[in-house]
Amino acid sequence: MDTEAQHTERDPSTDTEDGSRSVRVSWRRTGLLGAACVTFLLLLSHFVIQPFLIPSSSMEPTLQVGDRILVNKLAYRFGSEPRRGDVVVFDGTGSFVREDVGGNPLTGLLHDAAAALGFAEPDETDFVKRVVGVGGDRVVCCDKDGRLTVNGVPVEERYVMLGDRPSGVPFDIVVPQGTLWVMGDHRSQSSDSRDHLGSPGGGMVPVDKVVGRADWIAWPLDRWSTVPATGAFDAVPAPPAGGHATGPRG
Repeated sequence: MDTEAQHTERDPSTDTEDGSRSVRVSWRRTGLLGAACVTFLLLLSHFVIQPFLIPSSSMEPTLQVGDRILVNKLAYRFGSEPRRGDVVVFDGTGSFVREDVGGNPLTGLLHDAAAALGFAEPDETDFVKRVVGVGGDRVVCCDKDGRLTVNGVPVEERYVMLGDRPSGVPFDIVVPQGTLWVMGDHRSQSSDSRDHLGSPGGGMVPVDKVVGRADWIAWPLDRWSTVPATGAFDAVPAPPAGGHATGPRG
């Protein structure tokens, strides 16, 4: 008895359905992977390293407009505090700017997420400056040779923008404990502690408002490097244990 071969034909619609299902699964996996990556980056940015876009020329020549720096948020997390010469990012709310009066919560959330990933300019309350004085320090500008002094020792500020003076505004202040006196490297273009001498807090930034230390320049690629350290304050002595007798003066 002859056996006739049986041929089974596939319904073309079945192939189409299988293909569509495969595409949907692929897109779902891609979406989940993308969401996981974004979540990881946001967590990393919140707790460890945060990208920060430089929006102005206030820190030239150290940092250029458009630089994306990486802020080390662990630098002061375990007991250590900002030191003279550190370049730090801080929240200026209550010291450099008024307390936030609120806004659109959704818009703020989206902006914060974009800024945390380095895709948008930082909040108007975030600033990047160099620490010039820490708690107890007496910071004066300027001496007879036009130099800034800290605890009576002149500081050779080689990081200051070429052609700028240490300060066009004279001052003689003592930094309260738990706060910082900060200045931009491009002194003629920087709104910093000098501009807030008459504000609540006297231009001082609370240490607990510091987000982290700017350690690396990550973008553009031709500027990839660490943020240069400075030895300008190496000769500055610690402030007297009992503090300076002279209080802040504007």
